[in-house]
Amino acid sequence: MDESAGTRVRFTDPEPGIRLVTIDRPERRNALDRATYAGLAAAFDAAGTDATLRAVVLTGAGGCFTAGNDLKDFQEVEAGGDSPGLTFLKALRGCPKPVVAAVEGHAVGIGTTLLLHCDLAYAGDGARFRLPFTALGLSPEGASSYLLPLVAGTKRAAELLMLGEPFGAAEAVAAGLVNAAVPAGTSLEVALARARALAALPPASIAATKQALRRGQDETVARTLAEEAEVFHALRRGPEAQAAFAAFLRR
Repeated sequence: MDESAGTRVRFTDPEPGIRLVTIDRPERRNALDRATYAGLAAAFDAAGTDATLRAVVLTGAGGCFTAGNDLKDFQEVEAGGDSPGLTFLKALRGCPKPVVAAVEGHAVGIGTTLLLHCDLAYAGDGARFRLPFTALGLSPEGASSYLLPLVAGTKRAAELLMLGEPFGAAEAVAAGLVNAAVPAGTSLEVALARARALAALPPASIAATKQALRRGQDETVARTLAEEAEVFHALRRGPEAQAAFAAFLRR
């Protein structure tokens, strides 16, 4: 099986019970535009309702996870309602199947925060992460203002979200964003092995365990996603963000 959820997202079933979702825009370092978000949301919605699937793996093509939002396209997103990114995050978090991320290269912005909604994640030891929201005149998204302090601690979360400095795979492990750093180029192999192990276990037990792990978080995550989105999009239209976007697009 090799199908597309839009031209920027591919999904395949490399073996029975496992769905591999690939962000496939390597010429733009897998930057996420509206079409890519729509494809990802559709892929996770489809995986969630497919009774033949036991686990989902998410990765990026061309040795890069994702450079985050495509800023040119991002500027054209209208305010009001759920943004394309928020629709994707809700589909990702709402997927009842276990989701395993395989990260190589860059994981920027939402490329890092989406890991907070995956069940397991593995990063090649050359991977680089960054949460550059303040440098762009923006604020946290993806419920990271709630979830990141839970896994990293308040002080480390403040450092990552306020300063927005790049960090590596070992630091991502220490911050609770990924389970392990693995040799560069092997994260997909490791993620597929973990997915295979999950797929071999009783699916009802796995689903119940996933639900139990998140039960105490779901209401707060939903509220935080909405509150963050409101502030984020207000700042996006402000002068500081517009100046930062213009400077970035001139590069």
